[in-house]
Amino acid sequence: MNYDSRIDVTENERLAATGATLGGADLGGNPLDGAEEQDGGSRRWWPIAIIAAVVLATGIWFAVRGGGEAKQAGAADIQMPAVTVVVPGRASVEGAITATGSLAARRPMPVGSVGEGGQVRAVLVEPGDWVSQGQVLAVIDRSVQSQQQAGQSAQIAVAQADARLAQANLDRALKLVDRGFISAADVDRLTATRDSAVAQVKVARATLGQLEAQTARLNIVAPAAGLVLERNVELGQVVGGGSSVLFRLAKGGEMELLAQLSEDDLARLHVGVQAQVTPTGGNESFTGQVWQVAPVIDATNRQGIARIALAYNAALRPGGFASAVINSGQTVAPLLPESAIQNDDKGSFVYVVDAKDVVHRRPVQTGLVTARGITVKSGLDGSEKVVLRAGGFLNDGDKVKPRLTKAAD
Repeated sequence: MNYDSRIDVTENERLAATGATLGGADLGGNPLDGAEEQDGGSRRWWPIAIIAAVVLATGIWFAVRGGGEAKQAGAADIQMPAVTVVVPGRASVEGAITATGSLAARRPMPVGSVGEGGQVRAVLVEPGDWVSQGQVLAVIDRSVQSQQQAGQSAQIAVAQADARLAQANLDRALKLVDRGFISAADVDRLTATRDSAVAQVKVARATLGQLEAQTARLNIVAPAAGLVLERNVELGQVVGGGSSVLFRLAKGGEMELLAQLSEDDLARLHVGVQAQVTPTGGNESFTGQVWQVAPVIDATNRQGIARIALAYNAALRPGGFASAVINSGQTVAPLLPESAIQNDDKGSFVYVVDAKDVVHRRPVQTGLVTARGITVKSGLDGSEKVVLRAGGFLNDGDKVKPRLTKAAD
């Protein structure tokens, strides 16, 4: 029992000594007092740690959210297409209507046989020859007609002989009237015989003239001076009166272009305006003048004819194809390059960029096509921002980044 008591005393003293000197400070000899002070300090730091954690979490959330929005904005900027736009304004354009059509003789003259007809004995001209009025183009056999003329000439001689005999008888009778040998009735009868004989001479001569005219009509002649375009008869061919066209002439060699034009273009034309005509396959242009505008419109294709008169030139061949640029005066309208105008089944349209950089489809009606661009007759007033290129890749309502460029002068 005494042994245990000593051990306890010794331990208590050692602990007391250790507690008195721990950390070089006097702890009052009670370890519980230090623990209470440590718990109080921990309780003071907890609110500060919680506030710091909340602030840190809030900062992280704003940083993450702001970064996402920036990425989205950057992605939107990358996806937004940049397009070139132009403000066309209004330009003065020299009106020019482009048309195509066929060349033809301005005054074609079909020539056929107007006589009784017969076998062709001679053809005196070829296509491309120039002929004068009344010139013989072909000769038809006239052997029968020549014999008829000879017979009628003999009839005239007979009638003349009868007329001379009747006149002689009348002259003798008049000498015998005073002597009483011839009555007045006999004189009247002889006078009538003489008049009848004279009339027979006139009839015979008229018949001869008729035969001569019929024979002359056997010759196929040019009704007016001009250029031979076609020859449809050969030597030995038998032709009849009123037969098909044997020759076709261009009066005076004058040509014309039958230009096919729409109703709108015809309304802008008037007689007297100049045109430049270029035959297909050639580089040379010829100056002509509109001399007639069709009074009617073809109901099937809604087009009419403008006839452009042209002087003769070997390069202008009737039946050939040619294009024409017709002067139609000046017009003032917006002018756009071809790349700005789109077309689909609904018609022509352009894309216009509004103040919020959003594109909108705008239907337009095009007009003159010039080297500077295409005029817009309706749909634009010239103050809009029109997409110049890449319109085929846009849709109505797309957001774009417009880049303004200068309009064509």
